[in-house]
Amino acid sequence: MKIYVAVTDDRLFQFLRTRPDLDEINFLQPGGRRRFQALKPGEPFLFKLHSPRHFVVGGGFFAHSSLLPTSLAWEVFREGNGAVTPEALRRRIQKYRRGPAKRGEDYDVGSIILERPFYFDEADWLEPPKDFSKSIVQGKVYDTSTAIGKNLWEDVRRRMSALHTGHIVEPQTEMFGEPPVAPPRLGPGAFRILVTDAYERRCAMTGDGTLPALEVIHIRPPAQGGLHRVDNGLLLRSDLRRLFEQGYLTLTDDFTIRVSSHLQRDYPESDVYRALDGTSIRIPDQFEHQPRSAFLDWHRRRVFHG
Repeated sequence: MKIYVAVTDDRLFQFLRTRPDLDEINFLQPGGRRRFQALKPGEPFLFKLHSPRHFVVGGGFFAHSSLLPTSLAWEVFREGNGAVTPEALRRRIQKYRRGPAKRGEDYDVGSIILERPFYFDEADWLEPPKDFSKSIVQGKVYDTSTAIGKNLWEDVRRRMSALHTGHIVEPQTEMFGEPPVAPPRLGPGAFRILVTDAYERRCAMTGDGTLPALEVIHIRPPAQGGLHRVDNGLLLRSDLRRLFEQGYLTLTDDFTIRVSSHLQRDYPESDVYRALDGTSIRIPDQFEHQPRSAFLDWHRRRVFHG
């Protein structure tokens, strides 16, 4: 298992720790040049304050990384970005960017989505490993297969246990090699970004790539027993999302679009939508991200006007 220790602004840490209701946060990389790839989903991402406050003070569990327009980062995570308003968020990002932003520019920022953040009391702040130099600007990876990484994780585990966070799965035997953690349960923000990226920011039905016009939808909504899973999500143009939710559109198990006959009855001027009948959607490359047949079957039985 890998652990990432990230250098964190003290103001950001204090802002987040006073908002314990936030179950997911968006740790920003203002440069917005490349995606964070140091961890796998479920691995720990720790916060270390800037020197001279050279301590590990909390963290979260990595869910996903992306490059997001600033407006979308605010729309999805709001105060989970570490700011109280969109303007405050832009000011915080601009402080760390190399060049000035153009007027009205909706520039991309690096987004590291963390689930179930935790924060230590100051008495439990932890000194980072001795090889974590005070000159490190961004962060450093540790591996629990090494003595340094294992000791770091054990120190974190003990502090988390004191917080009663419930995130830790106890090691079973030494034969498994390293202390496991529970995979992250996606929150609504991580779900939205994961689905958006899985569909390469294009409408599944039309291929439209106008991001502000696209919306993520649950095939089976959480209120009806669905989950925040990528295979329970679709990225659709906003008008198609509404038609899907209202049962005028659905999908077969081979990802073919079906258009209800009720659409023409209720809205005779709907030729542009009825033309979608029998066409195939664009599906994610990763098999585990493709719409799950159980969710599609639920939608056809419970929502679609067949």
